[in-house]
Amino acid sequence: MKLFTMSSTIALAFAGVLAAGAASAQSRDQIRIVGSSTVYPFTTAAAEQFGKSGQFKTPVVESTGTGGGLKLFCAGVGAGHPDGANASRAIKKSEFEDCKKNGVTEIVELKVGFDGIVVANSKKGPDFKLTRQQLFLALAKEVPGPDGKPVANPYKAWNDIDPSLPAEKIEVLGPPPTSGTRDAFLELVMEKGAEKVESLAALKKSDAKAFDKAWKTIREDGAYIDAGENDNLIVQKLEANPKAVGIFGYSFLEENASQIKGASVEGKAPTFEAIADGSYKVSRPLYVYFKKQHVGVIPGLKEFIAEYASDKAMGEEGYLSEKGLVPLPESEAQSAENAAKNLATIGAPAS
Repeated sequence: MKLFTMSSTIALAFAGVLAAGAASAQSRDQIRIVGSSTVYPFTTAAAEQFGKSGQFKTPVVESTGTGGGLKLFCAGVGAGHPDGANASRAIKKSEFEDCKKNGVTEIVELKVGFDGIVVANSKKGPDFKLTRQQLFLALAKEVPGPDGKPVANPYKAWNDIDPSLPAEKIEVLGPPPTSGTRDAFLELVMEKGAEKVESLAALKKSDAKAFDKAWKTIREDGAYIDAGENDNLIVQKLEANPKAVGIFGYSFLEENASQIKGASVEGKAPTFEAIADGSYKVSRPLYVYFKKQHVGVIPGLKEFIAEYASDKAMGEEGYLSEKGLVPLPESEAQSAENAAKNLATIGAPAS
């Protein structure tokens, strides 16, 4: 009998916590989404389109970076916590576990499309034709010396790496550590570039941890400049300094095509078609994560998820493609739309 009473007390207390959380969440009548600066323009477009219906308020979208956004998203349930998080990479296992620890136990993942990561500069500047190996050698904190052992990066100008590259100082404006674009750039460019360096390819086989440190550590001597989460600011700085290059999502290149140009990587220019068919190798999927626990509590959340996943938004002729989003293949788009309609939740990622 005592066991039953104790269990009942715990159950009632837990129900009280949930009720309090729901009541708190109900005090907010506007959807709030945080996260990736890359996904920001797409979610903002979906939010504005959603608000035009007049049935619900236009969702508030903030650019905080993928890592920062998921930290806010996973902090808890209720009005004090965002309903969604934009992410330019998939949620990590550690982030998923943080969510679970803080009561965010039902997460809906919406894969919205693809984006390329571009290396761009002012149209007034030189043309860049780069390989991932050259980008690694330009930006790694340490590179192999003449004897194959790591040394502080000695390259000051692009043509120090290869005579075919411009005789300009290496000055790269890029995303901060909290950015999903930074994570993706490291994996898609720095890691792949390091694998093309003979001594590092051997290191990968003999000491995987040392290899990981080599490609994950960006130089700190001024050649790489942490330009924050505002990609529009990077574009403005490139216009002001034609000798610098910037790293950001393809959509910002497309939006500012009259002022900046994208470098080719491995012989492929960053175009909509090359990202869509996979021939431009520096591309990645984009996501938005939502709290199922806020559906039915925050007005319009279920409807907004359905709007975002609809063909009129994410489809080949959808309004998000006009913003530079590269659409999913038809089968994947249909799966995403079905998952959104059914509010299907995800399990813990592998890593």
